[in-house]
Amino acid sequence: MTSIAAQPAYSEGAARLLQRAPALFVNGEWVASSHDKTLAVVDPSTGKEIARIADASDADVDRAVAAARAAFDDGRWTGLPPYARARLIERLADLLEAHNDELAELESIDNGKPMALSGGYDLPRCVATLRYMAGWATKLAGQTIEPAMHPTGTFHSYVRREPVGVCAQIVPWNYPLMMAVQKIAVALAAGCTIVLKPAEQTSLTALRLGDLVAQSGIPAGVLNIVTGLGETAGDRLVRHPQVDKIAFTGSTEVGKIINRAATDTLKRVTLELGGKSPVIVLPDVDIASTAAGAARSIFANAGQVCIAGSRLYAHRDVFDRLLEAVADNARDWKVGPSLAPDTRMGPLVSQEQHERVLSYIDAGRKAGASVLTGGEALGGDGYFVSPTVLVDVKPDMTVVKEEIFGPVLVAQRFDDLDEVARAANDTPYGLAASVWTRDISAMHRLTAKIKAGMVWGNCPSGADIALPFGGYKQSGFGRENGSQGIEAYLETKTVSILL
Repeated sequence: MTSIAAQPAYSEGAARLLQRAPALFVNGEWVASSHDKTLAVVDPSTGKEIARIADASDADVDRAVAAARAAFDDGRWTGLPPYARARLIERLADLLEAHNDELAELESIDNGKPMALSGGYDLPRCVATLRYMAGWATKLAGQTIEPAMHPTGTFHSYVRREPVGVCAQIVPWNYPLMMAVQKIAVALAAGCTIVLKPAEQTSLTALRLGDLVAQSGIPAGVLNIVTGLGETAGDRLVRHPQVDKIAFTGSTEVGKIINRAATDTLKRVTLELGGKSPVIVLPDVDIASTAAGAARSIFANAGQVCIAGSRLYAHRDVFDRLLEAVADNARDWKVGPSLAPDTRMGPLVSQEQHERVLSYIDAGRKAGASVLTGGEALGGDGYFVSPTVLVDVKPDMTVVKEEIFGPVLVAQRFDDLDEVARAANDTPYGLAASVWTRDISAMHRLTAKIKAGMVWGNCPSGADIALPFGGYKQSGFGRENGSQGIEAYLETKTVSILL
């Protein structure tokens, strides 16, 4: 068994933050929970507890919702000039940028992702998202419409766009701060107020965000942060009668529970859920660059990515050469602790996730799949799994059908476009896909056939804050980012006045 190096020592700043007493950010202040229940914070690179966070009670959630409700209803945020809201969102972006290294270290300690990813991608994208969405605050507009069934000029009719209200935002553990910022930035730009619940496994950067929100000048109560379990604090938020909208990113199973619960009060809901994204490779590709892209699509962030390219479909003519190149790439992905400078792939986020991924690999073997590379736990106290490529798989295997959410790629051959389109769509998910070819006609024909919310050509991901992000089928509904993202946080009001 390959051994893993020890996690480097934390910085003095990170160590100080880990010693903070558990607290919740409510109405612009850090407050103690109404009870003494806490949750462990574990460094997945070591498997050891490093801090405690509050496990919010129902009363805590109620207090946070009440603060958001008051902040919305009294106009301290919605009543500000849009330009003033934009400036405050920009100020928050400046603060995140100034604390890039500190936040990146906390994210890597908490989630296990390498510092190069948290500091080089997650944090810059957080800053860009805030700045992009700040611009939308001053660009929301209604419309004047001439009624069709009344004489011209007898009515003055127009449409207003208004913020939906209090938003409960529940974010996942794979990109903790980035997903939180992606949700709060658009809600703030729309004029909404927020109760944010980070994943219980990865709450450190969300809590540090509370400090920066307080420094930014954003009014008290506009953004509140409660930590706790999904089945308790999260459930209370989803069912709370004073919450107007739910935005959730996470598993399809939990998304279904949230959607059912939200129907009691007909809350507005957006769900960004699971995926089993196909990577389709036609025979005319450059093998080396395509293999590197396919490897990056599944091994980045240890495969804990909703849009990970976890199903590889390669044309029969290039299958063997491509798979050998992908396996070579997999062996080059340096696995190590999150703070080590040469780590390219860190541990999985938790012991539960570690056991889940290994159980899928074992199930694949038992069903007849062959391990081309990887397929094992790596030595050490953390939750490390080697980058894994499975071949000789069949469409009915669980490793092909179910979302593993780990660094496990399953590969199959195909012969023609219609066949691979059917195989790509043979899934309850429909989040993303990628197509690799120099044939632009084949590219467009395939993208039209694939049932997914996002299709990328000749790259593992083209996700961008200006482009809608979301999926078909059981990958959720609604869209984040771009103009469609802010539409999800607005209500439409028709006003018609007889003159």
